[in-house]
Amino acid sequence: MKALICREFGSPDHLEIGELDTPEISDHQVLIRVKACGVNFPDTLIIQNKYQFKPELPFAPGGEVSGIAEKVGKGVKHIKAGDSVFALTGWGGLAEYVAADGHKCLPMPKGMDFVTGATTMYTCGTALHALKQRGQLKAGEKLLVLGASGGVGLAAVQIGKLMGAHVVAAASTDEKLRVCLDEGADETINYSEQDLKETAKAITNGQGFDVIFDPVGDRYAEPAVRSLAWQGRYLVVGFAAGAPSAIPMNLPLLKGASIVGVFWGTFAQKQARESMENFQQILQWIESGQLRQHIYKTYTLEEGAQAIKDLMERKVIGKNAIIIG
Repeated sequence: MKALICREFGSPDHLEIGELDTPEISDHQVLIRVKACGVNFPDTLIIQNKYQFKPELPFAPGGEVSGIAEKVGKGVKHIKAGDSVFALTGWGGLAEYVAADGHKCLPMPKGMDFVTGATTMYTCGTALHALKQRGQLKAGEKLLVLGASGGVGLAAVQIGKLMGAHVVAAASTDEKLRVCLDEGADETINYSEQDLKETAKAITNGQGFDVIFDPVGDRYAEPAVRSLAWQGRYLVVGFAAGAPSAIPMNLPLLKGASIVGVFWGTFAQKQARESMENFQQILQWIESGQLRQHIYKTYTLEEGAQAIKDLMERKVIGKNAIIIG
């Protein structure tokens, strides 16, 4: 089968189009003929051998797909051959076929297109889990979203609004912030031009934010924690701007605040029932038109390396996706 192949770890420039064997599936897996694959931050790490999951070389990146169930293992009961499905695969999605574990593969709702299917699970699943289970966000609370123009950031902006919060979106350019406003943000902070802590203080009248959603980290982490309200919750979602930050531990002490880790993949595995309930809510919002993906661009499989490079270079607003089938 045709695939975008990582034969050696490094930048997207090392990726190449070639042939890999079509996967064999176990009784608890589904073989998917891939129609579309979303591009996510872990894809930029896994090709550099910097991710917590380390596939053997050679492999195809791509951990979020949609397509047609070609074969279904006898232990999988909720999918049948021929169904349109969307799934999380970890890697392997930038290929004509991929094997997905049955518990990470769902039938696509009627009317959902393949691009939406390939760009929903990772970002919306992470955002809702972060805000609901980890942040315990309540209607009327103030939510700050860092990296708000990225895929998971925009999902957090929209889902935060749907949960009734007052949402402030922070990003690095006015262009990105305009998209955040279009997607429901109440106010914005341009942290390349404005001091994050001082602007947050002004916006909240010195009270701080109840919940801060941070997929960025690095130099933004400490001023974000300083911007928490009393008993605020700072959600550690990722480190798109660089290495994890050293946060002075007197800050959460003085604010009675919580620093809360968010690892949606393990949550979905260990708390499968709650994760499924989250997805039922996400799909209801999508079907009603209340939640949507902002698609920056679609690419061919041959352009897959460029799609990952665009994400690494922070050009992408929302999500990008690769069309395969």
